Amino acid sequence: MLFARLKEPRRFLQVLAGPRQSGKTTLIRQAMEALNIPCHYASADEPTLQGRTWIEQQFEVGRLLARESRKTGALLVLDEIQKMTGWSEAVKHQWDMDTAKKTPLRVVLLGSAPLLIQQGLTESLAGRFEIMPVTHWSYSEMKDSFGWNLEQFVYFGGYPGSADLITDRQRWSRYIIDSLIETTISRDILLMTRVDKPALLRRLFHLGCSYSGQILSYQKMTGQLQDAGNTTTLAHYLELLSGAGMLTGLHKLSGQSVRQRASSPKLQVLNTALLSSQSNLSFEAAQKDREFWGRLVESAVGAHLSNSSAGTAIEVFYWRDRGKEVDFVLRLNKNLVAIEVKSGYSKGSFPGMDEFSRLFKPKRKLLVGGEGISLEKFLSIPAMKWFE
Repeated sequence: MLFARLKEPRRFLQVLAGPRQSGKTTLIRQAMEALNIPCHYASADEPTLQGRTWIEQQFEVGRLLARESRKTGALLVLDEIQKMTGWSEAVKHQWDMDTAKKTPLRVVLLGSAPLLIQQGLTESLAGRFEIMPVTHWSYSEMKDSFGWNLEQFVYFGGYPGSADLITDRQRWSRYIIDSLIETTISRDILLMTRVDKPALLRRLFHLGCSYSGQILSYQKMTGQLQDAGNTTTLAHYLELLSGAGMLTGLHKLSGQSVRQRASSPKLQVLNTALLSSQSNLSFEAAQKDREFWGRLVESAVGAHLSNSSAGTAIEVFYWRDRGKEVDFVLRLNKNLVAIEVKSGYSKGSFPGMDEFSRLFKPKRKLLVGGEGISLEKFLSIPAMKWFE
């Protein structure tokens, strides 16, 4: 899709936004090689660089290539753009200058903090951009690229950069924790967003991983977190973690959006590696632990639904009422798909599908695992397919 967009006449800024190690840089480098036009790549991932001047300099390089190429134009790629102070205003100024002069310079922005990228785009670049969300790798992608089986994906998750390390569990775990978790929190969130209680943000992330796949009220969170402040702070921090592609809180499906936002969130890691890397269980031990493996399976399903829904109009919820529960609910316009996961561990008795069907009349009712769709098959199907 990116290659096709870049072959079109210059219309919009193309923006690739997604979490660290999701393949954004590899994707754009492949597109640069295939385009057969002059390209200039520059990364803002340098602590000594300073905002607007650097952006202006990179645009000048791109313009020089565009002038030299004459008819074919050129491509400018700016990576980790959200790290530049005032980047959105600077890019808008340069883009508008080139638009007025009809400079044939295509521009792609890459960022590893999707929430911050989105804020900058909507504040300064409205009407000038298209976003291509780049999410964590799916089971099919990890299988095709590295030959992983289902169990490996459920445990080791969708980080392609860690694939060569899985034979050394300790080394793999340290890579996920040090290079991905800590780097994302300290560089993508804390350095670029106002966070009054950074220690609380970290504790919330660890708590969310521990409770992934479970519904936990904000009141219960405050009881388990020191200096938690109010529920508004926790909800905001959870939004920041979600925007960084790490941990999200699924809302309860309700007929009223206000009630949805106020509901207790169902905590959900967006890559199961974030959960398993912080556990004390090895790959082999995790498979033998029925409860832990069941949590990993349900988290893998939730992460798959969240990631494959990114960039679409699909919303992901859960539903629970009076002891009856449906694990996941997809909504596209007025159509609903209800999903129950049989993950191998007991969550109590939640005979919710019949009641949910009576109340909401979903388009489809799916069982994943057991006598339903196999987990491997389900993780190979994007969420959008269930509405066709």
